[in-house]
Amino acid sequence: MVLTSNKSLLAPLLLGFVIMSYLTIGTQSIGVCYGRVGNNLPSPSQVINLYKSNGIKSMRIYDPYPETLQALRGSGIQLILDVPNVDLQSLASDASAAAAWVQNNVVNYASEVNFSYIAVGNEVLPTVDSTSRYAQFVLPAMKNIQSAITSVGLKGQIKVSTATYSAVLGASYPPSNGSFNNHVSSFINPIVSFLAENDSPLLANIYPYFSYTGNRKDIQLPYALFTAPGVTVEDGRFQYQNLFDASLDALYAALERVNGANLRVVVSETGWPSQGDPAATVENARTYHRNLINHVNGGSTPRRPGQAIEAYLFAMFDENEKPGLETEKHFGLFTPTQHSKYQISFNSM
Repeated sequence: MVLTSNKSLLAPLLLGFVIMSYLTIGTQSIGVCYGRVGNNLPSPSQVINLYKSNGIKSMRIYDPYPETLQALRGSGIQLILDVPNVDLQSLASDASAAAAWVQNNVVNYASEVNFSYIAVGNEVLPTVDSTSRYAQFVLPAMKNIQSAITSVGLKGQIKVSTATYSAVLGASYPPSNGSFNNHVSSFINPIVSFLAENDSPLLANIYPYFSYTGNRKDIQLPYALFTAPGVTVEDGRFQYQNLFDASLDALYAALERVNGANLRVVVSETGWPSQGDPAATVENARTYHRNLINHVNGGSTPRRPGQAIEAYLFAMFDENEKPGLETEKHFGLFTPTQHSKYQISFNSM
């Protein structure tokens, strides 16, 4: 449901009451990504207030936008801060540039902003035309950022990683067969080693929506929406009732094959659009987010029983300037007017 503009001075108070009724964070295992690819979005200070008023305690941002970082001061919100892909080459080739980046975008705010992770590059792979030119710079940039973080005494506080996605895998079914694509092994294996050496997690964008729409013949919608009535995939001693767990465990299986068995995976993006495809409906988006939140707040994957899942919903707002398919513009939990698009609760239902 999309609501229109205010007609009363009481509307802001009523809006806050309505959203608080629907969105309350149960744990810090759920965060929300804040993208700014739109020309009609609220100001960063309004966005931070929206996070705070709804108890959303974790955020991912895709560049070190000063106005956002300034608004985050004193908020208590845990932050994933991205190094944009376009900046990777300069930070990889010049340690002093990386040190300056950390000073300007992290150290200058660190006393009042809670940085959790720095994502050095997003969805960069040597096999993908749109990002292949950045691939050689990811690990050197990670190393330089890590050195800069260490030199200012923040190594134990802020973890340096990179965000990958499903295309990094060459096999994912059944999940125990998960393995990295042979064509990316020279890229991903050294990154895994770096993460293990620094006790950092791998960040991964996991979208059952795209897996489903890319293979509607073999994947059933209930399996993608956490609504399958029973076990859908038998994988030896592991049983899967939802595609999210299967996708995450395929990545864990791949990590185990390259000496990354002890690495944790943080789901740095996951979501479901509400418009632009027959499967992209408000009801399906609500169902996915509701069930994912319930699962994350109290569950774990079959391959990692008892290990908490940390996941970031994509995204806070619909972004009307996102390129690509129409669905890309409709992943928001909120409209640009700060109205919740559908009723969900971050607590168990």
